[in-house]
Order: sequence, then structure tokens, then C-alpha cells
Amino acid sequence: MEDIIIIGAGTAGLTAAIYGQRAGLSCRIFEKSAPGGQIVNSPSIENYPGKFGVSGYDYSMALFEQAQKLGAKVEFAEVTGIDFSGAEKKVITSAGEFSAKAVIIANGAARRKIGCKGEDEFEGRGVSYCATCDGNFFRGKTVAVVGGGESAFEETEYLAEICDKVYLIHRRDVFTAAKTAVDSVLKKKNVTVLTNSVIEEIKGASAVSSIILKNRANGSTAEIPLSAVFVAIGLKPENEIYKGVLKLDDYGYFDAQEDCTTDIGGVFVAGDTRKKALRQLVTAASDGAAAATAAANYIRKNF
Repeated sequence: MEDIIIIGAGTAGLTAAIYGQRAGLSCRIFEKSAPGGQIVNSPSIENYPGKFGVSGYDYSMALFEQAQKLGAKVEFAEVTGIDFSGAEKKVITSAGEFSAKAVIIANGAARRKIGCKGEDEFEGRGVSYCATCDGNFFRGKTVAVVGGGESAFEETEYLAEICDKVYLIHRRDVFTAAKTAVDSVLKKKNVTVLTNSVIEEIKGASAVSSIILKNRANGSTAEIPLSAVFVAIGLKPENEIYKGVLKLDDYGYFDAQEDCTTDIGGVFVAGDTRKKALRQLVTAASDGAAAATAAANYIRKNF
């Protein structure tokens, strides 16, 4: 039996492992794909303290190696079930069943994608899912934001301050963002709003150079030259197996606060998988540290 099982090897999970190992506890991490999470595809990180200009891949590998050097064990396996009913927490994976005194869930959240041609091909080369992460690379250029909710308008507001021109593209003619956010964006002279429109293709050679936009009302298409597409149509937490066991909010995120505790003793959540106002590397790292510290305190009191 391990002291702590950590589900997910992104920034939150790996930070939790570092703090857990340094607290003298054994940590086993389960990751179904590759370490690093979403940041691994970012060409450069500019908003993480002390890591200016490092690629997402290099950052992720350094964090992964740090956790391993401290003694954390890593299993590349998918978690398929859990049993948190007893003092001993059980985690069922594609590599077998494991148990621990405490569990930290740091499985992140998947970015919702447009699903158009070229989106996957140009991810990290002009296709981004975070304006605050990557917007500065396109300072003074023409970009597009896709979406009609709060996050889309927040990203448009941010990009309008640093980019020459911003297209806000929404598949419907009604926005779900607050009226104040909509009004603020509509007042900006360098923002063009295109409703009832969808991107059919993202084009380019080595990087994004244009999009093919289709008007859903009349079926017409047009090619628009630009340097980047920021997709802001939401996140999808992958928390289905925890439904009915742990408290989730209306959007499927864990309903946990900054201390990362849940309503089950010995079970903690960290990073993008929980409800929060800001989802960034620095907040994921903070969650990982908080969750591991809380788990260590729980183990000392109960075992």
C-alpha cells in the first residue's frame, strides 16, 4: 500500500508528488497518456515564474524527472474505477488494483475543440486554447477567438489590448456571456464580431496563415488571413467515474475550495479538475502543493 496515489501527471499531480515525497511519503502516480498535460504542446512558456522562454515539453519533462528523482513511482495506466468507502482507498487501473492511505485526483480537464480540418495539425503553431498563455506571441498581429461565452469574451478583451485586429467568431447569433462583457468588447474598434459563423478549415504551411469561414445562415465561405486561432468554447472535466462518490458542480468539476479537500477524508483534488476562477500553471502547482500538504497531515493524524 502506498501513502499517496496521485491520478494525473500534469503540473498539479507532479507538484503533489514532489511535495509528498519531500514529506517522507511514498507516492505513486497514474497517467493514461504522457506527462505534462495540456502545456506539453506549448512552444514557449512566458508566464510561469522563473521559467521564461522554456518550451512546454522541456518544462514538463523537467518536472517529471524531478518527481522521479525524489522517488515518486509512475504507472502509465488509465484509472477505470475507484473505491473510497474505507480507510484504505482503492484505485482500479488498466494495470491492476492499487491502494493507498490517501488519493489526490489531478486529472485535469480537456479543452473542447472546434473539430475542423487543421486544428490538430497547427496546435502549438497558431492554434491555442489559452490567450493569457500564448497571446503575447501574436502581439501586433491579426487573430481570431472562437466562442460566445464568458471565456471567449475575456480572451477577446485581453487580445484586443495587444493585437492589431481580433475576430470574434460564434456559431450562433446570441451570446451566453454577461451583457457587460459583450458591450465592452463590442465597443472596441479593433474587434470584428462574426456571428452565425464556423471555421471549416485552418490553413498554413509551418504555422497558421488563414482560416476558411462558413456563414451558417447563407452557406457562403470566405478565407480570412490571420496568425492565430484561440479556441474558447470551454473545458470538459473527465470526472464521470467520480459522479455520485464525490461532489461535483453543475459543470462536472469537483466542488472543492482552495484547500483541495473533498467531503471524503483522505481524498483530495488539485488543478483544472476542480472548480476555480483561474486555470494556469501557477495555480495548478499551488493546488498540487496544497493537496499534498493536506494529504500528509491527514495521514499523520489517521495512520
